[in-house]
Amino acid sequence: MTVKNKDNEHQLNTEKYVTDEHIKDDKIQQDTGTEPVIDGPEEAAKDININAKAEEYLQLLQRVQADFDNFRRRTLQERQEAAKYCSQRLVTVLLPVIDNFERALKAEGEDLQVFRNGIEMIYRQLRDVLEKEGVKQMEAVGSQFDPNLHEAVMQEQSDQYDDNVVTEEFQKGYLLADRVIRPAMVKVAKS
Repeated sequence: MTVKNKDNEHQLNTEKYVTDEHIKDDKIQQDTGTEPVIDGPEEAAKDININAKAEEYLQLLQRVQADFDNFRRRTLQERQEAAKYCSQRLVTVLLPVIDNFERALKAEGEDLQVFRNGIEMIYRQLRDVLEKEGVKQMEAVGSQFDPNLHEAVMQEQSDQYDDNVVTEEFQKGYLLADRVIRPAMVKVAKS
């Protein structure tokens, strides 16, 4: 019987221990509930200030986003207009050349030399306009063949020129500033 009493005693002690632990856990769970505990009016005022700041930042963000959208739309429209009218300045300086061509075509008479002189004057005027715009004519004959500047359409045996030298130009090449806008169409010497 003593053995039974010890077992019963041990069982009672264990139940008491478990019960005490459960009571402690219940108190902890009650104290750490999900609802925040506001100590006083100062805490409530801080929460209101934080919410007001958050709202202020949200409104600022929305204004900045709207300003950026307006800026993007405006610059897109300006680029489209610039592309649409980019050649206006060139056309304006070319109009007098067209006027001179019209005058030359209206001129009466059968003197071919006078007509030729008029066409040459118009040609010089047109070249001057293009030069003022940065267009330069390339000199190809006698220069070393460069695939960036020349388009070879023929090759010929030549004793007069070295290998890969341009011997003849079929169509002139042009540069705009330092960019090739049309390569020269050429014949190249080969040995």
